[in-house]
Amino acid sequence: MPAPIRLRELIRTIRTARTQAEEREMIQKECAAIRSSFREEDNTYRCRNVAKLLYMHMLGYPAHFGQLECLKLIASQKFTDKRIGYLGAMLLLDERQDVHLLMTNCIKNDLNHSTQFVQGLALCTLGCMGSSEMCRDLAGEVEKLLKTSNSYLRKKAALCAVHVIRKVPELMEMFLPATKNLLNEKNHGVLHTSVVLLTEMCERSPDMLAHFRKNEKLVPQLVRILKNLIMSGYSPEHDVSGISDPFLQVRILRLLRILGRNDDDSSEAMNDILAQVATNTETSKNVGNAILYETVLTIMDIKSESGLRVLAINILGRFLLNNDKNIRYVALTSLLKTVQTDHNAVQRHRSTIVDCLKDLDVSIKRRAMELSFALVNGNNIRGMMKELLYFLDSCEPEFKADCASGIFLAAEKYAPSKRWHIDTIMRVLTTAGSYVRDDAVPNLIQLITNSVEMHAYTVQRLYKAILGDYSQQPLVQVAAWCIGEYGDLLVSGQCEEEEPIQVTEDEVLDILESVLISNMSTSVTRGYALTAIMKLSTRFTCTVNRIKKVVSIYGSSIDVELQQRAVEYNALFKKYDHMRSALLERMPVMEKVTTNGPTEIVQTNGETEPAPLETKPPPSGPQPTSQANDLLDLLGGNDITPVIPTAPTSKPASAGGELLDLLGDINLTGAPAAAPAPASVPQISQPPFLLDGLSSQPLFNDIAAGIPSITAYSKNGLKIEFTFERSNTNPSVTVITIQASNSTELDMTDFVFQAAVPKTFQLQLLSPSSSIVPAFNTGTITQVIKVLNPQKQQLRMRIKLTYNHKGSAMQDLAEVNNFPPQSWQ
Repeated sequence: MPAPIRLRELIRTIRTARTQAEEREMIQKECAAIRSSFREEDNTYRCRNVAKLLYMHMLGYPAHFGQLECLKLIASQKFTDKRIGYLGAMLLLDERQDVHLLMTNCIKNDLNHSTQFVQGLALCTLGCMGSSEMCRDLAGEVEKLLKTSNSYLRKKAALCAVHVIRKVPELMEMFLPATKNLLNEKNHGVLHTSVVLLTEMCERSPDMLAHFRKNEKLVPQLVRILKNLIMSGYSPEHDVSGISDPFLQVRILRLLRILGRNDDDSSEAMNDILAQVATNTETSKNVGNAILYETVLTIMDIKSESGLRVLAINILGRFLLNNDKNIRYVALTSLLKTVQTDHNAVQRHRSTIVDCLKDLDVSIKRRAMELSFALVNGNNIRGMMKELLYFLDSCEPEFKADCASGIFLAAEKYAPSKRWHIDTIMRVLTTAGSYVRDDAVPNLIQLITNSVEMHAYTVQRLYKAILGDYSQQPLVQVAAWCIGEYGDLLVSGQCEEEEPIQVTEDEVLDILESVLISNMSTSVTRGYALTAIMKLSTRFTCTVNRIKKVVSIYGSSIDVELQQRAVEYNALFKKYDHMRSALLERMPVMEKVTTNGPTEIVQTNGETEPAPLETKPPPSGPQPTSQANDLLDLLGGNDITPVIPTAPTSKPASAGGELLDLLGDINLTGAPAAAPAPASVPQISQPPFLLDGLSSQPLFNDIAAGIPSITAYSKNGLKIEFTFERSNTNPSVTVITIQASNSTELDMTDFVFQAAVPKTFQLQLLSPSSSIVPAFNTGTITQVIKVLNPQKQQLRMRIKLTYNHKGSAMQDLAEVNNFPPQSWQ
């Protein structure tokens, strides 16, 4: 068989290929020749063939068929064969293939070889791809080499030990004795790898970290090495751009950061050397900047002195003036992390940070924007907002949403006056109205409503802002709302803050009608405009007939929302005209009521108003029929009293029939609690006769243990069980816990349980634990019912179940009459 071509010739041939297909053809032809050579057990050219195979692997072609050949080369006695064999093993093998275990014995033999270069090959391979099994078997040999006097082997053994610790952390203590003398080595390679090993041990084990801090006195040793590096003269072997071994300096600074974190003594010991590094390092080259950056991170992470922290922030401030964009980005990111702890020191560089907003690099611009918002406070709010508003005008669209949100939050927190606050938010809406958050409109409306003295000024500013420009929809919505609320102030020209403008009622209506017919107006904006026009029917005197015509036109709009509003407003004009002025009177001041969460603000007909939470006493007279009575009809009969909901939900007066319901003032004794009240609605007190004093003492009586449970419902795989408890404070109250289980193969979703009892009882349904009943009885839904039975009558209950199962909506009614006597006697 002819001798295969050399690696150099193969590379030259492949590079002559003009197309990808031609290259693939050459590779396939050479792979076939290599396979043939492997089958013939040709030991002469095995090394050459594996080398070519590794080159093909680097080009992205499959070379797995050469794995066993690599093992044969490793077992060879020739150094050239071993070198290629170990290189192939590192490239073609990993711990996912069982083949790698076959080389464990070869590596062990080579670790004990008489030639240091063979030992070095074995250490490199084990440190690169050794599995946890190999590391356990060979850790002893690595530990021996770590103690040898040969610096070439010690540095490789230290790196191999790092890999062993990562794979098998419990072997860490084996290397502890060998680390004692590592830092006394003069060789920089050994020092570097030793610091890497110590860093790995400290990061992975708090016990090791404490040991090195207290027993080994590691910090003074590192300080001594670092000081020697700084003070040493020119050394051509380690010099990089005039700095002695910057790689070792960076590694030592990282290890000092770990040792000094949350430790006063260690931090105190390294303060001086950190100050020396910060002041003596040259900043004209990137090498010096890298060391300074690591120094800053170390200073900020340990318990350093305040003067040292100021020095670190000043270094970052100098970074901001660097022409290299990467250095500026690093400085902004670091300042953003430290601004909360060293706010005043960072403030000194505010002008430089603001200048970064004008940078062409988008990543620097974003970091500068985030840092600028972090620097805003009550003293600089006006100046910072001026810069940020200028940035908002000129920045790319992807920045506008975040910038607008940041300005809103800062203005709300630090606004020097209400006028300034309103002007700032209006400026944002004018500049980037399409990018603001959804809550910007209701928040601004609330701010305007609460600023009573600013109503005339605000409505005049908003009117001028939208003249002929409806592109910023949130601004148009706020303007329409304010014109509807304060249109009389606009027409009267009562503005004192600036020169009033002369506007007629017809001109105001022209603007609102233009909003209604504009192609740029969304459905929500048109709703705001139509509601504003309706409100003006009570503010204006000369244009009521025109308003009636506009409203009647939209009664046949194809937009269902507008049509509903127009129909309701027409009904106000025709049937309830005597109530129109009262219903459309000016909004009261909105007060934020925080209830363990955000303020409850609801939208009503394009207006924003607080959601009052109150309960009405049940009326004494006969009640009109309603949706609640329909449920009672379903449950059957007139002797059933509906449940008392746990917490009545506050419903927004939407554009549907709710407004007409308000006009009719329909009141009910209660409504079926088909679903739990929203979590954000605060709980309110219940009628005293039902839960009076229930939570002031232990809730349940010991006799509850003797009440047997019952199966209230079992059908179509759904089973409802009742368990009972009696109140300790009110014997007339029975607490029933329902448990719903599902034995079918599919979940039952949207499960709702409703119940009703005779009028001599009072019933309360609490929130269910879930709305999904898991299949195969793998879980249950629980819900609590509290029943007041003052006359000790036999308990009866009708239940209604609704749920979705197998894609169908299911509904069923049942009556429960088998309550045990202990539950009601």
